[in-house]
Amino acid sequence: MSNVKLSWREKVSYGIADLGFNFYWTNIATFLMIFYTDVFGLSAAAAAGMMFSIKLINAFTDPLIGALADRTQSRFGKFRPYLLWVALPLALAGILTYTTPNLSEDGKIFWAYGTYLFMMVCYTGINIPYNALSGVMSGDSQERSTINGLRFIFAFSGSTLVTYLTPDLVKWLGQGNERLGWQLTMAVWGVAASSLFLWTFLNTRERIQPIAAEKSTVLQDIKDLSHNGPWLALFFLALIIMMTITLRSSTAAYYFKYVVGQPDLIKTFVPAYMAAAAVGASLTPLMTKFIDKRFLMMLLMSATALLSAAFFFVPNDAQ
Repeated sequence: MSNVKLSWREKVSYGIADLGFNFYWTNIATFLMIFYTDVFGLSAAAAAGMMFSIKLINAFTDPLIGALADRTQSRFGKFRPYLLWVALPLALAGILTYTTPNLSEDGKIFWAYGTYLFMMVCYTGINIPYNALSGVMSGDSQERSTINGLRFIFAFSGSTLVTYLTPDLVKWLGQGNERLGWQLTMAVWGVAASSLFLWTFLNTRERIQPIAAEKSTVLQDIKDLSHNGPWLALFFLALIIMMTITLRSSTAAYYFKYVVGQPDLIKTFVPAYMAAAAVGASLTPLMTKFIDKRFLMMLLMSATALLSAAFFFVPNDAQ
């Protein structure tokens, strides 16, 4: 039973949830920062500081959510229920995050902190159990590789859809009211994502019972991790990588709007960026056969830093 071959229906049903996750993630990574400054009315410093602070908080809430998922016992399994339980709260959080109430400057900052934190906790509240779900659907490593490969295809499709359609949806739904347009656009993406999460919940099964671990509290798990040197090193490395990815994505909209003067270029930049990431991911197993992993990581991170800095020297009117 553990090495069961999954039907294509179940494989696709698992991968399709990543389409829904990118309805949020691409909006957050590409458009949220410019929404906060150009629509919501926050200063760039306040918006950037808020987003960085929430990322730091998520560094602690994410392991907590993972520990809670590991301890979940329900008739639907450990991880599948979160696709059902948190889908609607995430949709609501997305709408609230892109809502612009008429508040004072301090009130806006408070609203932004609260709603963005709410959205990110809900997001990881589904995403972390979803990631773990692939490991308990089948014990066959090839089956797990297949469903995780399908995930990337759907993730790429979701990023492309959001990048192309979001600016047009804002204009069409808002009819000149940009604030209303963003709110309704996130409602559309939220309903679509919730439907996909429900589909995944209904059409996947947990077949592998994880090995029972030693009983411990969630706080004890976090305390143990804080004394784990290799884990801490990987944690800060992952934090740096995520900051790099987030900065690149969130500043792209500003770059094309204010530096290049062609905001519509974001529609081709993000898909090209995702395609390049796909090529890099596919080449990684080959490169690690010939280059030490640690040296390869330092080499590629250095190249990323140099190429990112090179944007400073690109003329504004370069074609």
